[in-house]
Amino acid sequence: MGGIGRLWVMLAGLGGAVAVGAGAYANHALAGAEHEQARAWMTLASQYQLWHALALVAAAVLAERAAGVARLVVRLSGWLFLAGSLLFCGTLYALALGIALPMGNTAPAGGSSMIAGWALLALGALVPGWTAKRR
Repeated sequence: MGGIGRLWVMLAGLGGAVAVGAGAYANHALAGAEHEQARAWMTLASQYQLWHALALVAAAVLAERAAGVARLVVRLSGWLFLAGSLLFCGTLYALALGIALPMGNTAPAGGSSMIAGWALLALGALVPGWTAKRR
């Protein structure tokens, strides 16, 4: 696996670890009615982050097997998964922890990145070169 793929797998591993930790924090440290909204934000962010960490691993593996336009499309989907996780999940984590963000609308931009990543992954399966490199 090349440099980008290895980077994505490493970032996916870190993201998965953060997601599990955030989920545990939401269920234990944010217990009680006074933390209901913070717990909901933290739980949602951890679930989305964990799923998109897995999607990033899949994009890394699929990009290794693809060639040409398909490889470019799959790589772009991986970058969008990563950006979406940072923006969407990061915003929800910040809200849950009461951290002020320097700019607004980052959660919708992150969610849009995640959606675009999934759409591009689907598109990648339709263009020539999808499974050109078999190992």
